[in-house]
Amino acid sequence: MNTMNPTPWRGLAAIGAVFSIVAPTVATAQSALDYKDPANWAATARAESAAAVVAPGASPRRELRQADVFYVHPTTDFSREHATGEVFDPKLQAWTDGSVVARQAGAFNRCCRIYAPRYRQAAAGPGDPAARQVAIDFAYKDVLAAFDHYLAHDNGGRPFILVGHSQGAYHVRKLLEDRIDGTPLQKRLVAAYVIGMGLTEGDFGRTFKSVKICDTPSQTGCVVQWNSMLPIGDRSDFAAFSQRSYIQRWGDNAGKALLCINPLTFDRSRPAASSSVAKGAVPGAPDAGPMQAIVPHAVSARCEDGVLTVEPSAALGLKPLTASSPHMNGSMHMHDVGLFYEDVRENADLRAQAFLRRKSPPGH
Repeated sequence: MNTMNPTPWRGLAAIGAVFSIVAPTVATAQSALDYKDPANWAATARAESAAAVVAPGASPRRELRQADVFYVHPTTDFSREHATGEVFDPKLQAWTDGSVVARQAGAFNRCCRIYAPRYRQAAAGPGDPAARQVAIDFAYKDVLAAFDHYLAHDNGGRPFILVGHSQGAYHVRKLLEDRIDGTPLQKRLVAAYVIGMGLTEGDFGRTFKSVKICDTPSQTGCVVQWNSMLPIGDRSDFAAFSQRSYIQRWGDNAGKALLCINPLTFDRSRPAASSSVAKGAVPGAPDAGPMQAIVPHAVSARCEDGVLTVEPSAALGLKPLTASSPHMNGSMHMHDVGLFYEDVRENADLRAQAFLRRKSPPGH
């Protein structure tokens, strides 16, 4: 586990809560990181690093990967002593690479080249909401600069997938709104996996004027989201908490219903699925150690009240968050990707191949 904090997931619950409720504000004037410097990337097509890892037993990487993934990692600095993480801390980099770049970004390396920026993330911090907001805006400035650099120097007109979890999902949501929705770039968007935060049904048509929800497994140019919770969790409390930002921005209306796409089906007409269809979960804590072999048929999942209720096999050895807030009780937040590793892996490949087929000229 993380040697930087003996109880890291308590910090994760605290910082994860922030990204469900804050509204955008003006970012700090300090300059973003220089993304011409390779040291400011955890992974690129030229230096894949931890993003090249494939969990034992998972489907192999394609020899020719014709799409990209721009991945933004979740909070990995759980310190309460500072609001902004130190991006050049070698221990923090190693923890980030092993615990999330390998286990989350690497889930997408079957179909795609991975670009994963390092950024000055908002840490768990001392608890002051104003300081946290400044830290969030500061982190997003780095993410935005990294994405713009990727587009200008690496993308070359290729289709791309956006992926973010928790804090990373907050930043990907902002990228969708600021850089993708209603712009020419939208034509290159394969999909966005915005995982572990509170998107609502009503965000589509309001926050996002053009980008749609992914209704089917092979649909492209769309968004998926889920938040995993054990049956013991309080879904209504979680939903009420997660809906705050929507209500603040758009009012208390029917659009506040949380969006849930079941990653066992990726089909909105099939919100529930038994473990018999689960393609493979990663056992054990998502730490910086080697991944264990994936286990098929080890989790069932169903969308209920906008929350993904999951029932993992005890053999996986997974634990919920140590909740610091009632709405996080029973949360399987840190397993949002690992529970569905192979399901996500195959779905991203399916969408990428569907996109490429539609864009290819007849006869090719």
